[in-house]
Amino acid sequence: MAQRFRGESHHKVDTKGRVSIPASFRRVLESGDPEWKDGLNPNLVIVYGDHRRNYLECYTMEAIEEVDGQIAALPRGSMERKMLQRLFHGQSFPTNVDDTGRLVLPAKLRAKIGLENEAFFIAAGDTFQIWKPETYEAEELAKTEAWLDELPDDFDPLIYLDKAQSSSGSEG
Repeated sequence: MAQRFRGESHHKVDTKGRVSIPASFRRVLESGDPEWKDGLNPNLVIVYGDHRRNYLECYTMEAIEEVDGQIAALPRGSMERKMLQRLFHGQSFPTNVDDTGRLVLPAKLRAKIGLENEAFFIAAGDTFQIWKPETYEAEELAKTEAWLDELPDDFDPLIYLDKAQSSSGSEG
């Protein structure tokens, strides 16, 4: 099983759009890039998506290849395939980590999410997201807290894993 991104952190963004990637995230990017070896910088793809997406989603090469395979499996010419190609091929930015462990985020991507002096990184399994900290707190953190507030105090979210396991076991 591939390594997963874990954790969250805040990092300064300089005037050229350079931002340090958490060291543990860099290790996952390295392990998820089949072309990476010692002395090279790992590649990744940043998907910025359409106007509804208020964050940048960073994919390892293996993760984006999995998405590409799923898109390619859709019928050629179908609206679903065309839209997913637009969102994941057209609205994306292939890049790599620089020699100092940073990403250089183009002005277009920074402007899209309103990123200025600080970036918030949060792991999402085989991807990680980059947010403007205030947007993350106002949107995503608020959604999570509202969802948890709806549940009983003694509720354990791990029960959803049991449901996922039983539904995947019934397929076949």
